[in-house]
Order: sequence, then C-alpha cells, then structure tokens
Amino acid sequence: MTASFLEYFFLVPSLAISLFFVVPLSGVLVRFRANYTPRGLSLDTEGSAVPHTGPVVSSYFSMFRRVLKIEGFQGLYKGLMPTFITALTVSLAILTFMDSPGHRHNSYRAPTAGILGTFLYSILMMLISLPSAIITYRAITTPHRLPYFGLMKSLRVLLTPTERRKPWIIYLTPGLLASQCLHVAYVTLVLAPLHRLLVPLDSESGPGTVAYPEISPIKLSIYFVVVIVSAAILTPLEVMSTRLAIQRNQASAEYNSVSQEVDGDAEEVAELRTEAEPYTGLVDCAKTIINEEGFRALYRAWWITLLGGLVSALA
Repeated sequence: MTASFLEYFFLVPSLAISLFFVVPLSGVLVRFRANYTPRGLSLDTEGSAVPHTGPVVSSYFSMFRRVLKIEGFQGLYKGLMPTFITALTVSLAILTFMDSPGHRHNSYRAPTAGILGTFLYSILMMLISLPSAIITYRAITTPHRLPYFGLMKSLRVLLTPTERRKPWIIYLTPGLLASQCLHVAYVTLVLAPLHRLLVPLDSESGPGTVAYPEISPIKLSIYFVVVIVSAAILTPLEVMSTRLAIQRNQASAEYNSVSQEVDGDAEEVAELRTEAEPYTGLVDCAKTIINEEGFRALYRAWWITLLGGLVSALA
C-alpha cells in the first residue's frame, strides 16, 4: 500500500524543517575534517622554509565561529541543495515503494536478510549515494558561492572537465571506495551483530514500536565499550573519506577549472590540500595526514561519531 496524499503533501515542509538544523551542523563537520593544517614548515620556490600561514582551526566549534565570521549565516547552508535533492529523492522512493501500514510512524529499516544480505544491501546503497555525497562535500568546501538553482554552473565548479566527460571516474577516486567499503563492512559485519547480541530488540513488540527485553547491565556496559572502540576505528575512515571525496580527479596543476570558469567571491574558510600533491590511495592518505598534520587530525570531531554510536545503540 502506498503512502497517503497527506504524507506526500507534508514531505517537503518536514524535510525543510529538519534540514534547517542538520545542514549547518553537517556542513561545519565536513569543513572541519577537510581543513588542512600542516604542522611543519613548507618550502617556497627557492627552497627556503616558510611557516604555515593558513587558518589554524582546532575544534568543531572554532570552525563554526569561523564560518559565521567570514561568510555569515548563508555560509552555513552551503551544500543545502544537493542535500535537499538527495533527501527528497530517497524519501519519495521510501514512501512510494517501501511504505506499508505496518511500518507507518516508524523509520524505514533495511530489509532483514541476514548479515551478508544487509552488507550487500548497504554496499549497493553506498554506491548509489556516493556521487551525491561527493558533490555535497565539494559544494560545502568550495570557496565559491554557488547559485541554489544554477545546476550546470555549479557542476562546472564542482567537477573537473574530465569528471564531467566521464562521470563514472568519480568511483575511481583513489582510496574513496576502499574507505567507504571498510566503513560499511565494519558497521554491518561487526557493530550490527554485536548490537543484536548485546542489546537485542523484543521480537514480539507491536508494529511501529521498539521495545527492549530485560537487558543485563554487564552486556549493556560491554556494548558501550564496543561503541567507544568503534568510534576509534570509524572516525579516521570518516575523516579520510571527507578528504578523498573533495579530491578532484585529473585536475591538472597548470589548469584549474574552478578559477578559470567561475570568479570567487568569498574567502576560503577551510584550507584544502593542494591538488598538485594528491592522495594516491587510502593508506597514502592516512600516512600523509599523520606525517603532515599529526595523528590527532584523523580524530577530528571524534565525539560526533561516538555520540552517533551511542544514540543508535538506544534507537
């Protein structure tokens, strides 16, 4: 049975309200994790040591204040349109094809098909959503002010000529698929089974409800430890995924398609690593971040990943 007219009617307003709060928070997170802050000295064209002169942003909230100071309230909503389009498309698909009377008033869950089935389903959804994620991350971190309704102009800024001619090449971004697959694999093959084992749901609860049987405090404590360890594993993958997603493919150091096609009108809030020395893979990304910025850079906003794990443990 498909959704009612009222559910379709209130879909856009409800999305607008939720994105009003979500987009600024997620945008600042992307900027903070993408911000390049080398801890050492660089060399100029003559080989002399030059100290780093870019912005030093040490926390999530420092990045939030910096965005407000430089770009104002509007800067917090970079990436709004691709986020809205993605959320609207997914919501329409769920309402049209996956909604049923027994699941009303409850969030849609992936089909129950065992651990392997859930893993394959999650990989498929990741592959479908990856282009949208790349475009959203680049829209958030670009120094240019993109028009809300100028799709072609925005794509000329966010994608290189090579990526526009061969859109599938974004799947070949060095290390990006590896980081995404590792993230999905850990969540579906390790974290989710441990959740079902240590914090099981009541299989006899009624439709649209979530109930827990009597849970051992020891098991709950063990699962909280699992969530903490998971945050330590997943946060570096999320940081590297952000860095790799905004790394443009086959953009020549001598030809910057962004600067030649669109004039910038805002100071760059998040300093990005130069495309002249791109990350060549997931391992290279990790090593380079540690060597140039320190181990702590891999754990930027770790508490957000931890908080998400704790919330999902009780959801």
